[in-house]
Amino acid sequence: MRIGTASSSLWLRCFYIFPCQAALATSMVRRSLTIPTRPSAFRSDHGKCWCSASPSVVVVADDKSYGDKQVISMTPALYKYILSNVREPLILRQLREETASMRGSQMQVSPDQAQLLAMLVQILGAKRCIEVGVYTGYSSLAIALVLPESGYLVACERDAKSLDMAKRYYELAGVAYKVDAIHGLASDTLKSLIQNGESCSFDFAFVDAEKKMNQEYFELLLELVRIGGVIVIDNVLWHGKVADPMVNDTKTISIRNFNQRLMEDDRVSISMVPIGDGMTICRKR
Repeated sequence: MRIGTASSSLWLRCFYIFPCQAALATSMVRRSLTIPTRPSAFRSDHGKCWCSASPSVVVVADDKSYGDKQVISMTPALYKYILSNVREPLILRQLREETASMRGSQMQVSPDQAQLLAMLVQILGAKRCIEVGVYTGYSSLAIALVLPESGYLVACERDAKSLDMAKRYYELAGVAYKVDAIHGLASDTLKSLIQNGESCSFDFAFVDAEKKMNQEYFELLLELVRIGGVIVIDNVLWHGKVADPMVNDTKTISIRNFNQRLMEDDRVSISMVPIGDGMTICRKR
């Protein structure tokens, strides 16, 4: 995940500046928000929000064609509740807790994300998987744990120290025999797999690496994944910056452009999911 939760980056900081009102910290509402003096509704550029003593917040699109559908946003209490309903294996918890003390620990995917990835692998009946961007191995370990005995995961990571930690946990979990941990540039590894005749032989891929490389990774993985296979890309909401026209740094623009190209790409079916920092699930047609 390379940063908190998508919902958290949009809304988690909305509370606690005033007892029950949303704060200007939210990029979605920072441009035209009036803070009420008591719990009530307010309107942003993108919709309405309601605060209540619970506290809970929902947003509604301004476009009436959506029928005033209320969509829940995240609060610290609600996210804590979600995490309490994640079935996190002990070995994953140990890895998460050790990683939490490290510099860059925000790059680790959240437990709810890892659980979704593992479930997708199980639903697919996947046997051959690829991960681009391993960090300390939380998501790859979650995948390896649910792969069958004959399963195979190519784990690509350019940082040797992080990869060593991941490999240690693969061993502790007893799944090292399923994982081919490769140190180096992921693009080189993916190209090598294609050159070795492994096109269309993988069932599932997860991308959580350099965001400016997303399009290149996607094209290579589309070659490697079979028809009906799934590619998941992390951080597609980028802390909410993708929805803020005032933010135009190169990384944010790159992610926006990638998201737009995916929308127009008829080679895949897609679903953007607001979990973690946003994930797009792509199924190869």
